Amino acid sequence: MKKRVLIITYYWPPSGGSGVQRWLKFAKYLPDFGWEPVIFTPENPDFDLKDDTLEKEISKELEVMKFPIWEPYQLLDKIRGKKESHPGRVLEQKEQSFIEKTAIWLRANLMVPDPRVFWVKPSVKFLVELIEKGQFQAIITTGPPHSMHLIGRDLKRKTGIFWLADFRDPWSQWEFLDKLPMQTRVRDKHKKLEQEVLKEADVITSISPTFQEELVQLAHRQINLLTNGFDPADIPLDFSIREKKAGSLHLVYTGIIDSIRNPMPLLKAMREEFSEEKGEVLFTFVGRVSDQVREEIAADSWLSAHVAFAGYVSHQKVFDYYAKADALALILTNTKNAKGNIPGKLFEYMATTLPILALGDPEGDAAQILETSGAGKVLDHADRVAIQISLRKLFERSGAESGTDGIEKYTRKNLSFQLATLLDANSIS
Repeated sequence: MKKRVLIITYYWPPSGGSGVQRWLKFAKYLPDFGWEPVIFTPENPDFDLKDDTLEKEISKELEVMKFPIWEPYQLLDKIRGKKESHPGRVLEQKEQSFIEKTAIWLRANLMVPDPRVFWVKPSVKFLVELIEKGQFQAIITTGPPHSMHLIGRDLKRKTGIFWLADFRDPWSQWEFLDKLPMQTRVRDKHKKLEQEVLKEADVITSISPTFQEELVQLAHRQINLLTNGFDPADIPLDFSIREKKAGSLHLVYTGIIDSIRNPMPLLKAMREEFSEEKGEVLFTFVGRVSDQVREEIAADSWLSAHVAFAGYVSHQKVFDYYAKADALALILTNTKNAKGNIPGKLFEYMATTLPILALGDPEGDAAQILETSGAGKVLDHADRVAIQISLRKLFERSGAESGTDGIEKYTRKNLSFQLATLLDANSIS
């Protein structure tokens, strides 16, 4: 008989993004290893990216419990008369109204650890009875938002159930917090809550070696590495048989471009290298691109003619753009947490076997994965010469794509086996 695990996650389809896919795929493959997942998620969440096609991946056998949530940004929407008040977008605005500045200050200093904290108490009250009736043998919380971990903490305290806390980003060391006008006492409260979670969770996982080591230093205990990955079932084409003609280059980037992901060094190097070139050169953004980057591109006549914006598309449609690409661009963050930044799409990029040109920390975790697998190389944002050399090589190369070594260990099924092993080794049957 399968054991049941309750997965508490804020992000769930139709929300889009790598955090959603992480637990959607674990829910897909955990039953293969003796665990029946049950999802607990908000009924009316306020998320920034939407992908309706991900709902098609939810198994009919998967139980999804949706519980109402109240969020302060819903009130801000009404006050501002706008439909979207996502905190990331408000922070990126060049000009902020008094109401928006006030909202950011309140979010920073009164909503700890995040605006979803108002979901903690009602969720705990609802779930305690189910756990005490023996419906679950384990619970998992995944953050951010890190208030999900407070649900896990309280359920652990009240019922003693086995609890795994999954950190997709740091908490007290998270660079997002540095953007907020946060008082010192509030930062200390984040650290206190974080320590409670790190001390009381039975098992802790994180997505990258750097984040793993940072948590070890904070927790003084074992932290388990559980990376993101890719699902072979998602990949509709055999990219290994594709041919490329020398003398042309179509680079594709998928994902978000925001204040901490800067593609301009790559685009400027592309302009310098190919401005006199007669061969076809094109760079396509697939996903949301910040207004600042769009304005910089629009102000440059060459870039305007050689950069295309596909906008945000479903995960399913992303593969149509991979199929048209000669190489894939990866823009990593250039910030405090850059070394541990391994975007979920990295593994999907590798699965296509297309060459990858990445900008980021050359010593970071993503760089180590790409170098070990032979899939590509991470270049420093400021190394203009190296970027141009890499672009020229991609432009001139021809032939079929090359394979990628060791990528099988990053399949979602193999990662789900690792997760099930952690649950089996620690939970009580």
